[in-house]
Amino acid sequence: MKKAEHKASKVKYAVKLIKKTDLDEEEKERMINEVELLKRLDHPNIIKVKEFYEDMKYFYIVTELCTGGELFDRILENGRLLESDAADIMKQIFSAVFYCHKNHIVHR
Repeated sequence: MKKAEHKASKVKYAVKLIKKTDLDEEEKERMINEVELLKRLDHPNIIKVKEFYEDMKYFYIVTELCTGGELFDRILENGRLLESDAADIMKQIFSAVFYCHKNHIVHR
């Protein structure tokens, strides 16, 4: 994952580079379809895919930059997770899953 900045707006993004030689043709097609699907989603608890590019060697997936860190790391740092925090997190997860299901998308 790389960080990028839009020159005009100064907004920072994350860019995932995927080497084309790491994927067979079926995997490439499936990835492109998934990215196109994700670009259409609009939910506060689902990362937003802004752009998708490719050149001869790589696919580039540009997403919003999430800097909050990993939930697991936060639990390790604090030694535990308060029930109220766990409830808030689960509400966010269930909201995102419900949104996906409502849009005929199943998360595996």
